[in-house]
Amino acid sequence: MMSLVHRILAGDPRALAQAATLIENRSDESTALLQGLFAYSGRALLIGFTGAPGVGKSTLVTQAARLARKDGHSVGIIAVDPTSPYSGGALLGDRIRMMEHQVDSGVFIRSMASRGSLGGLAAAAADVALLLDAAGREIILIETVGTGQGETAISYLADVTVVVITPGFGDDVQALKAGMLEIADVFALNKADRPGTDSFERELKAGSSRVHRQDGWAPPVIRTIATEGFGVEDLWSHIHAFHEVGRNTTRRVNAWASRLAEMLRERVLRDFPRCELYRAAQEIVEHRRDPYTVVEEWLERVRACHCPGQS
Repeated sequence: MMSLVHRILAGDPRALAQAATLIENRSDESTALLQGLFAYSGRALLIGFTGAPGVGKSTLVTQAARLARKDGHSVGIIAVDPTSPYSGGALLGDRIRMMEHQVDSGVFIRSMASRGSLGGLAAAAADVALLLDAAGREIILIETVGTGQGETAISYLADVTVVVITPGFGDDVQALKAGMLEIADVFALNKADRPGTDSFERELKAGSSRVHRQDGWAPPVIRTIATEGFGVEDLWSHIHAFHEVGRNTTRRVNAWASRLAEMLRERVLRDFPRCELYRAAQEIVEHRRDPYTVVEEWLERVRACHCPGQS
């Protein structure tokens, strides 16, 4: 394991791919690996791109990677794709769209299957981001799966969250829902050559202005046409502008509190006997027991195991 850690710290792309697979599969070795890498993390800038399917997230991520490389930065890309209903793996549409970066050793791309995770992120995405961070990737671009307004988990992982929206694409109303408005640090109004862009931008700014942010930041709305590169440099500069003013301890503490809760939830469910879950579910369906009592009994068992003075 230490040999793998050393290869990762040296930036070996094969070691990165091997480690990402261990992490994504939640293998027994992955926890020890991440424990060994954590001390070397915390240096990268994590930028999340979220929004509905078809708004151009992949193209914007590709453009952002190009600008990062132009600035001399090494890049890691995590693209969360929908899960195949047949194999359980990722439908690798994002990697196909990012082919131009495949031959660049300064860009590491990892497509991950969502595997039913809510919030637009694969469960292991945060750990793969830590892996890339420890490996020295200076900019990490994370593209969510594109499921709509429920995709707010990215805001707990990324240093900067870019919400991508498109006028007249059917996401006008959803874009103004509180969840997406609240997580946006920057709005990318992509495909801005479409009809209705002016009115949609006004509506978006009006809705955004009603969201109270503790940091006082007013998320800018940047018009882009990602396929042509229009507005992308402006978007890139605003991403960095927010990163300069948005780095604060409170935001990072809140993010880690949410992350720890998710890690605890995942670990408890992973270790809990599946047979017991289904046995209890069968009893609940048959109305032999109620779910509230079942959960309370499970919690009592946990409390008893950690009672002070017990070995």
